[in-house]
Amino acid sequence: MYLAMVFPRYFSLFSISVSLVLVLSSRLEAAPEDSLVTNLPGFNGTFPSKHYSGYVTIDSDPQKNLFYYFVESEGNPSKDPLVLWLNGGPGCSSLDGFVYEHGPFNFEASKKQGELPSLHLNPYSWSKVSNIIYLDSPSGVGFSYPSLATGDLQTASDSHAFLLKWLGQYPEFQSNPFYITGESYAGIYIPTLASEVVKGLKTGVKPKINFKGYMVGNGVCDSEFDGDNSYVPFTHGMGLIPDGLFKEARAACQGDYQKHSEDVKCKRIIAEIDNVVSGLNIYDILEPCFHEKFPETTTKNTSLPTSFQELGKTDKPLAVRKRMFGRAWPYRAPVRDGIVPMWPQLTQSLHGQGVSVPCINDEVATAWLNDEAVRKAIHASEDSGSWSLCTSLSYNHDAGSMIPYHKNLTSAGFPALIFSGDHDMCVPFTGTQAWTASLGYKVVDQWRAWQSNDQIAGYLQEYAHNLTFLTVKGSGHTVPEYKPQESLDFYSRWLQGQEI
Repeated sequence: MYLAMVFPRYFSLFSISVSLVLVLSSRLEAAPEDSLVTNLPGFNGTFPSKHYSGYVTIDSDPQKNLFYYFVESEGNPSKDPLVLWLNGGPGCSSLDGFVYEHGPFNFEASKKQGELPSLHLNPYSWSKVSNIIYLDSPSGVGFSYPSLATGDLQTASDSHAFLLKWLGQYPEFQSNPFYITGESYAGIYIPTLASEVVKGLKTGVKPKINFKGYMVGNGVCDSEFDGDNSYVPFTHGMGLIPDGLFKEARAACQGDYQKHSEDVKCKRIIAEIDNVVSGLNIYDILEPCFHEKFPETTTKNTSLPTSFQELGKTDKPLAVRKRMFGRAWPYRAPVRDGIVPMWPQLTQSLHGQGVSVPCINDEVATAWLNDEAVRKAIHASEDSGSWSLCTSLSYNHDAGSMIPYHKNLTSAGFPALIFSGDHDMCVPFTGTQAWTASLGYKVVDQWRAWQSNDQIAGYLQEYAHNLTFLTVKGSGHTVPEYKPQESLDFYSRWLQGQEI
């Protein structure tokens, strides 16, 4: 009081300064404290940044409760990009990316039955350079609930509603540059959501999303380019089928393997190609494949090399997971309009025929995320039921081809990085390379190598409108899982606007 009477001007300035400090402090602490993750079973160290998880409720009838896990940047959270990560399916949890790909931890499987995996800090986590949200979408996937019939357009609308509400709960991130990323069937999720975000920006929806661009990894796109039209050239180019068989296929299918896939001769030749490569891990043809065994009904391809009959054996200290089937769609098929078959349905059908589905072991994530202490630590609701990597949904592909979406977004000035692990046979780079070129944009950076750790890590071609197609050498379907250092390199360079 005395200071205010004697030095009114200075007291006023002091009051303003205190107010600013309080405002800034409240900005830093605006995130909901009841969502703060303070510990994770299996990890004994200190988190390198703050973690939050919980639910955002979407107003609908019935209400949808979408689960997220948010990792603040280990760099500068208030300035670094805010990134949304979406895994594919449809029907697969984005905690796939958190556990196995670019989350803050590497998970080491327990050596004793019934014990939880050990968590170690991941030196190549994408949270090194960005804030990242892992979203279980649509409702019914992962920890999100309830399970409801949905489709591409509804999922995009719900995810947009999630973002708006999430930014309302975390207002300190509203000004951060925002990007959408993901892989596989997220090749549909990402452009459709990005289009919803852009529509919202045009109509003045609040809070305003500071949308800056998007990335798609080994993503499906269009029936003309996905499926057999990418698969057949890939198998030939990788030396998996002989010239003679490739020439027969090209002649029988008249060069369009998708269009003529039901023609008797074309279908027979494609079946021959399928038989030749049947023992390979379709998600990475370089990796061994775990073959689940079924009593009595199991059929075993005894012509497979011994390495492919072993249970995912590898020399890596923390092995790439054994499960590679069931968390990505499609199984070498194009995205067609209508109801999308879910992996659980496909596997049940194959099991009924006595066929062993390859590469189907996923113990680490399932054991950890279904542990009661883990679920409590990450605020997962009991109402979500048991967590599984991929779940059955009634899901309708109703957005059509993604090519018009990509064209509209990139021509409107939103940069896009489309990347492919070049040894993925599920969504081969051959199709992705073809559809990016089909947009007809001028090439501004001719096909060239890009490097990581002073080695060639892949190749890229950059087009006008900030569209980049990039391959990752020796990688499978889930690029950050196979090539973590290389992934962090191209990811951080692209986000920072640097040359890759």
